[in-house]
Amino acid sequence: MTENVSFRRKPLTPEQRQARDAARRIEAEKAMRDYEAAQKAFHANRERLKAERLAREAAAAKD
Repeated sequence: MTENVSFRRKPLTPEQRQARDAARRIEAEKAMRDYEAAQKAFHANRERLKAERLAREAAAAKD
């Protein structure tokens, strides 16, 4: 009852390969834009919090 079944993929046509590669490239570019936007937001928030902390510390040092 054992069957030798081969699960081979059908080879892609050049057009299918180009379409797959283009889709991958688009996804990679989107991922990089999302990553860069998240990094900018993170750094902006960190700088804002740092400024607030320094202002609090300066105000506390005056009192």
